[in-house]
Amino acid sequence: MNMTLLSAYILSVMLLLLTPGPVVALITGTAARYGYRSAFATAIGTNGASLILIAVATLMLRGVISLSLVWLSFLGLAGCVYIGFTALQSLFSKPGAGTMETGMDTQRRGSFLRGFVTGLSNPKDILFFVSFFPQFIAVTRDFTTSVLTLCLVWVIFDFAILTLYILTVKKWMPARHGRKIEMMSSLFLLAVAGCGIVYNIIELTHSQQLWGM
Repeated sequence: MNMTLLSAYILSVMLLLLTPGPVVALITGTAARYGYRSAFATAIGTNGASLILIAVATLMLRGVISLSLVWLSFLGLAGCVYIGFTALQSLFSKPGAGTMETGMDTQRRGSFLRGFVTGLSNPKDILFFVSFFPQFIAVTRDFTTSVLTLCLVWVIFDFAILTLYILTVKKWMPARHGRKIEMMSSLFLLAVAGCGIVYNIIELTHSQQLWGM
């Protein structure tokens, strides 16, 4: 096993996960408003989405599928639209909505699905797994072992760091500020979505100009 390459991968994963993004904002907002169970359900959903993205990256390395820069821009644009939509939903939802009529079990299922779709449409994760992840595939001499190793490292650090965010929010943030934290998280998600939409539209326009030359 190439320990130098593995260490570089671990450091890259930690920096990616510790950097605030759509997933972190969603996790903290959910933890502040709905509590531990919904937040962990969201974390499991985002983790599951990461496994899907890893599978896509693996298929690309095997040559089974191929994604052009145009398709990546479309995926990023679709992801930003979804993130912006869910952020607006949270901003305009009434306090207590989602817990009064549906019950906690339904809320947890909704948190899992929202976490999964947000993770799957997260532009930062899409770019990481499609363009950055393949650079570490030589961590071992066997392709399958390398993929499993990188996948295991991601799952462990992803869940550990998201758990750290959840515990920090629930332990150090007063419960009465839960709605405010959720609104701040939603505003951050909305800003990320807006910037992502502008960026991907520019990339698509640039790609069309290149094709037209």
